[in-house]
Amino acid sequence: MGLADKFRDFIAPEDEDDEQLELTPEEAEAVSPYERGTLSGSSAITANTNIVLFEPRNFDEAEEIGHHIKSKRACCVNLHRMPSEYRQRIIDFLSGVVYGVDGSIKKVGDNVILCSPKNLQVGGDINLNSDED
Repeated sequence: MGLADKFRDFIAPEDEDDEQLELTPEEAEAVSPYERGTLSGSSAITANTNIVLFEPRNFDEAEEIGHHIKSKRACCVNLHRMPSEYRQRIIDFLSGVVYGVDGSIKKVGDNVILCSPKNLQVGGDINLNSDED
């Protein structure tokens, strides 16, 4: 079992008791690519998922991230693939969503942010400076 598998099992452990819901064709069209698990490297998001990873490529995906924050899921957002002119816009939008749910937003890396709702406490700090103290 590799490090990626251990991390995935830690974030969203798979229980054999979990059932996949059957959707009608109309419902399936309304489900986002993140929830369908059709994006490369993503898996289906279940009701008990607490942290969702995003790598948006355009501003339109910000609404989907906001939906998950409002659903009391933390979202780790990697903005590396986002065009530079939209990075600040998506951060401003997500800051508003996080404020609306009384949550918090933290920078956890270069162009990577963690948005968490009120029900999920985030502890610790990450030093983003390259110099060691």
